[in-house]
Amino acid sequence: MTEPDPSCAVAHGAAAPDHADRVLVAVFASPVAEFLLRYGADLGYTCVLVEPDRDRAPDGVPGLPEDVGATADVVVTDHHRPELGTVLRDVLARRVRWVGVMGNPKHPAPHVPALTALGVAPDEIARVQRPIGLNIGSRAPAEIAVATLAGLLADRNGRPGGFAF
Repeated sequence: MTEPDPSCAVAHGAAAPDHADRVLVAVFASPVAEFLLRYGADLGYTCVLVEPDRDRAPDGVPGLPEDVGATADVVVTDHHRPELGTVLRDVLARRVRWVGVMGNPKHPAPHVPALTALGVAPDEIARVQRPIGLNIGSRAPAEIAVATLAGLLADRNGRPGGFAF
């Protein structure tokens, strides 16, 4: 008899996947951040909302919590905020696993000049991913969150995402 595939055991509920190290940080309160955190929790992430403006999200933390580090995936959900450069500088200083900024790839990336003005080295700026998520034609906040989380899972699992197997 052949050994059962561990992936099948997880899919059938016979074994729990190990997600103990997954941390998802959504930066800036937004409709996409709400879905990211909701769906991320379902995927086993420990979820954190970072929101420097307490009027936008009183339950968010103003800065990156001290315990966020090498296992964290950080998604910046609004690239128009004036705090963009400062928040990203602090995120990059933590050496998180992955960091990305949402935004249309047809437009200039606003994080690059913001980080450059703060003296962040070009190799550190290059760690910031943009665009992010799988290219599935997302239009609504929930779809953007699904595409982003699918891209993060593909990256965590060393896979290209999409339908390439």
